[in-house]
Amino acid sequence: MQVARALGVSVSTVKRWVDEKVLPAHRTVGGHRKLLMADVIRLVREGHLPQADLSRLMPCSITDDPADPRELRDQLLVALKKADHELVRSIIQGAYRNGISLDVLADHVISPAMYTIGHEWETGKIEVFHEHRATQAVLAALYELHAQIRTKAELDRPVAVGGAPEGDHSILPSLLVKMVLLDNGWDAINLGPHTPMSAFHVTLRELEPQLIWISASHVIDPEKFVAEYTAFYRQAEKLGVAVVLGGSALTQDLRSRLPCTTFGNGLGHLVSFARLLHRGPSLPRRGRPPADSGAAG
Repeated sequence: MQVARALGVSVSTVKRWVDEKVLPAHRTVGGHRKLLMADVIRLVREGHLPQADLSRLMPCSITDDPADPRELRDQLLVALKKADHELVRSIIQGAYRNGISLDVLADHVISPAMYTIGHEWETGKIEVFHEHRATQAVLAALYELHAQIRTKAELDRPVAVGGAPEGDHSILPSLLVKMVLLDNGWDAINLGPHTPMSAFHVTLRELEPQLIWISASHVIDPEKFVAEYTAFYRQAEKLGVAVVLGGSALTQDLRSRLPCTTFGNGLGHLVSFARLLHRGPSLPRRGRPPADSGAAG
C-alpha cells in the first residue's frame, strides 16, 4: 500500500490504525476504504514516525504535471507562506524523486520562491520571523534529501570546497551548491556561512580540491573582499584549481574587479562547468528542462 510505504510502516499496521480509528478511512461509492492526504499528514504531525516520507504520496496529488518547475515554484511558495513544513518537504523531495534535477529544482523552484519571501520581508509585507521560518522549512527538507543523495555517492570522487565569505551568514545558497555537486559526482565540502578567506587558503593545501566555489549573498566590506579574494585566487590559479564565483551580492562593478575561472549565473551554469572537469554519473531522469531561465543566488 502506498500509504504504508510513505509512513514507513507495514500494511497491517495501517489497517490496524484504520480499525482503531487512529487513521480515519472514508468509504467510496464502491465500498472501498479511502485515506485522505489531510488525515495522513495529521497522523505524521501528531505521531512519532521518523521513517515517514510523504513525498511518496505527492507526485499525483501535488500537480497534474510534476515535471513543471513553475507550477512547483508556486506551490512551494504557498506552502512556505502557510508554514506547512510537511508539504514543503513533500514538494521538494517529491520533485527530485520525479526526476527534476537538483540544479533545476534550485534555480527554478527554491530560489524564486525564497526570493519572493525575501522581497516581501524587505517591503514590509511579512515579518522577519516569517522569512526565517520559511528558510528553516526549506533547509530541513534539503538536509533530509542530502542524506539520501549521499548514500548513493560514488567512491574516488573529485573534491570541491566552498562556502560563503566572511560576514555572509546565508546558509541556503552554499548548501544548494554542495548538494548539486554531490549529485553530479563530486565530493563536495561546504565550509558554510561566514568563512574567512584564510580558511579557503588552508583547503588548497589540506584538501587539494579541483574546484572552489564562493557564494556571496552579502559583502560587508567590498574593498577588503576584493583584496583578500584576489590574493586567494592567484594562489588557486598557480595550483590549477578552478574557482567559481556566484551570488546576488556580486554586482557588475564587483564582478569586473574579481578574477575567477567562471562566474555562476545559476546552478545550471555550475553543473555545465563542473562536467567539463568531471563527467559525473549518467543518471536517467524523467523531468523536462524548464521553458524559462533564471539565476540562483
